Amino acid sequence: MAIIMVILLGFVGLCFITTALLRWNELKYRKKGLPPGTMGWPVFGETTEFLKLGPNFMKNQRARYGSFFKSHILGCPTVVSMDPELNRYILMSEAKGLVPGYPQSMLDILGKCNIAAVHGSTHKYMRGALLSLISPTMIRHQILPKIDEFVRSHLSDWDDQVIDIQEKTKEMAFLSALKQIAGAESTTLAKEFMPEFFKLVLGTLSLPIDLPGTNYRNGLEARKNIVGTLRKLIEERRDSQGNEQDMLGCLMSEENKYKLNDEEIIDLIITLLYSGYETVSTTSMVAVKYLRDHPRALEELRREHVEIRAQKGRDEPIYWEDYKSMKFTRAVICEASRLATIVNGVLRKTTKDMEINGYVIPKGWRIYVYTREVNYDSGLFPDPLTFNPWRWMDRSLETHPHFLIFGGGTRQCPGKELGIAEISTFLHYFVTRYRWDEVGGDKLVKFPRVEAPNGFRIRVSSLLI
Repeated sequence: MAIIMVILLGFVGLCFITTALLRWNELKYRKKGLPPGTMGWPVFGETTEFLKLGPNFMKNQRARYGSFFKSHILGCPTVVSMDPELNRYILMSEAKGLVPGYPQSMLDILGKCNIAAVHGSTHKYMRGALLSLISPTMIRHQILPKIDEFVRSHLSDWDDQVIDIQEKTKEMAFLSALKQIAGAESTTLAKEFMPEFFKLVLGTLSLPIDLPGTNYRNGLEARKNIVGTLRKLIEERRDSQGNEQDMLGCLMSEENKYKLNDEEIIDLIITLLYSGYETVSTTSMVAVKYLRDHPRALEELRREHVEIRAQKGRDEPIYWEDYKSMKFTRAVICEASRLATIVNGVLRKTTKDMEINGYVIPKGWRIYVYTREVNYDSGLFPDPLTFNPWRWMDRSLETHPHFLIFGGGTRQCPGKELGIAEISTFLHYFVTRYRWDEVGGDKLVKFPRVEAPNGFRIRVSSLLI
């Protein structure tokens, strides 16, 4: 009997402490003028529910509090906006007191000079330096030939193999970017660089708890190792006084009008690797899946690329004019990105107390512009759960103000065209060389990242045209 009483008292005590902590955290953030919502636990907030339930967490909160509500996720008090018009206003309001507000883990791991972390004149300067590397002119004359050469080699030995297309597209995105950045040295860098980079990526979306074994600690250590490797490479290039024709060579050139110090160069390189890696690899993977599931779309895509190849010699690369003619390919990429929702939203931070949507958002709070639901809006995308690339053949849809897959406002993704060019090149060689089937049993999850936790295996065989 005594044991039962102890257990009951312990249970009651635990319930009391739990209730008190939740109540204390709610009172802490109960300021006049804030939007409705809940704040969860001290320190952790509602991060666990957010990461576990993802879109369902957002839908449940919207059902209770409307399309503009408060929460506490990824270590920060946050207001979530799910209203398309309000989202557009927020993204256009950087000059009015809103700046990028990415999680602390991402800022710590990607670096304080990362283009997503800076704002104002610094952002304008860093963005200019980045665009000088990946402008349409640079893609046409320097980057596309390197992408073509790399992708042809990367896909050369897939015949009669069972491959994990998730791993292959990750390798493709990372190694291709590294080749564009470091040129001849990329081959020797890749072996030590790649595992560190993958740990860095995992750390950017984690709670900033610096304890051994956490993704955050692993990400910080990976960044330290990557910075050391890049700093050594920069020093070696200065000593050799070479004139390498790659992105790092361009950033270090005396002729470059954007004069960056070593720290800025390193953070810009990490930005280039990070920003393109996930979108290129994941979009390529889901495009392969959706095309396999929709034979009519695959047939149309293959027809487009077979016509391009018919005008070329066996080993002749694709050129800028070929890329620009890939209308249906671009439609496939946009539709795969929309349906899988590679990007769920963007974060902003208030630099002062701001009135938005009739509420007062305190200085230092994050605003999560949640754009996922727009991708499934039947008013914008009829039959939204169906993979239908033909809807994108009208290019006006790509510029619709509510379509924010590639960002919005002054922060539209500067690497959009480069990413589409790389995925287009991959699809060109993949669909003209191979046919494929899923091995089966592998599942995709779509939150917080689109991924196949156990890999996504396909059986590949040569295509005889």
